[in-house]
Amino acid sequence: MSNGILPNYLSMAKPNPASNRAPWYKSTAPAYAGIFLWVVFYMEIANGTLSQAGLGLSLLGLVIAALICHFLFYLVPGLFGVKTGYPLYVVGSSTYGTQGGFLMPGLLMGLLQFGWLAVNIAVSTNFILQAVGKPSALDAEGVFHGSAGFSIVAIIWAVLAVFVALKGIQYVGKVSTYLPIVPLVMILIVFLANVGSAGDFQVAEGAKPLVGFLTIIAIVVGFFATAGAAGVDFGMGNRNEKDVQYGGLVGIALAILVAGGLPLIAIAGAHGANPGLESFTFDAVIKTHFLSKIMFVLFAVASFAPACFCSFIAGNSIGTMFPKANKAVLVSIGAIMAVILAITGKALNLIGVFSIIGASFGPICGSMAADYLLSGRKWAGPRKGINWAGYIAWAVGFVVAILPMVGGEKFSFITPAPVIAFVIGFVLYVILAKAGLEPPVVAMVAAPAEAAPAEEKPQEAQGEEKSD
Repeated sequence: MSNGILPNYLSMAKPNPASNRAPWYKSTAPAYAGIFLWVVFYMEIANGTLSQAGLGLSLLGLVIAALICHFLFYLVPGLFGVKTGYPLYVVGSSTYGTQGGFLMPGLLMGLLQFGWLAVNIAVSTNFILQAVGKPSALDAEGVFHGSAGFSIVAIIWAVLAVFVALKGIQYVGKVSTYLPIVPLVMILIVFLANVGSAGDFQVAEGAKPLVGFLTIIAIVVGFFATAGAAGVDFGMGNRNEKDVQYGGLVGIALAILVAGGLPLIAIAGAHGANPGLESFTFDAVIKTHFLSKIMFVLFAVASFAPACFCSFIAGNSIGTMFPKANKAVLVSIGAIMAVILAITGKALNLIGVFSIIGASFGPICGSMAADYLLSGRKWAGPRKGINWAGYIAWAVGFVVAILPMVGGEKFSFITPAPVIAFVIGFVLYVILAKAGLEPPVVAMVAAPAEAAPAEEKPQEAQGEEKSD
């Protein structure tokens, strides 16, 4: 890289043209809303939050988390995308370098998709088994109880998802446009069945309101962290900056309030009506409804599209960074690891998964935000070799954010960890960049560094028409 030659993933990159871009209400908003309507988001949103903070403070935490997700984790990546027309793995070469970009954020994003696939397999399998009358694989204390049936269903689910991702993802894309309506309807049904007794919910004696309040922020932001960085890919499909803003406010902030708030209220109502209900998970509340078996099936069906997309994104990431490798083989290996995580129950520790992902992508989003502002609110272009300012900022942010998981109670004050990781990534990147650790920019010779926003096109066209 010392001669300034770009690697293939950069030299062959071309910006998304204005003709391929769409309004926020046809692209960004419904795509993000579909992510939050996935049952994994709100399955454990009341665990460690509602029982500690109560309903009012939990809902306030949800509002703050929604604003953090939009303004801190999504907005800058989205603006990067709309201004350049390039995807995340290209834009990330500024914050992490032309060589460093192989690993972050591109390949890391792909590898973490196998973690999401594991979660999808585990939750969907658990729902399918509950639909046929089996008990949940997680008991009220959160202890996993596996079975041969769980393993068999998990393997079948993974095989189908990977097969469709490699062969027929375009069909899943068409169906997934309407699939989010299914969980939305079921959320509303469960909400209406329990909202009447939500006011009767009481927190337990000795509750810790601040802990519950901060925990819900950590859960929501941790779940969203990778999708926030992926705002680059969503933004490159938007027409202008207003599309980026409106798409995030509706598809992210509003969707969080709906997909997180209604289940929180429903769970509070279920516990208000039945104080003896042990579990605070959403599936425990579903079980109290007479349509529970149908709901479990429909929630699982609605989760199939996300399973396919996890596999598809992972495959694309690996294929982009290693074009000569056999993508099908590598995706299959990743899927095997996902199945192992699912059938051992590790993937059902949703809050743990969110914590790892938040720790991984919190500092990435923070560093990208700092890079954007330092570059004059634009993409500087790929930086030569490894951008140590980005890597060091990420490493420190990740280590600090992961300490509560590996260090136990003595590091519990580091919360909400994904937000703290973001702040560390942002501040350290600024300091290190000012100290001279940013390498020089390498010119993009294969395509222009920045594509003009689509709103300028009609003005140009009008000028041509007038000149005619």
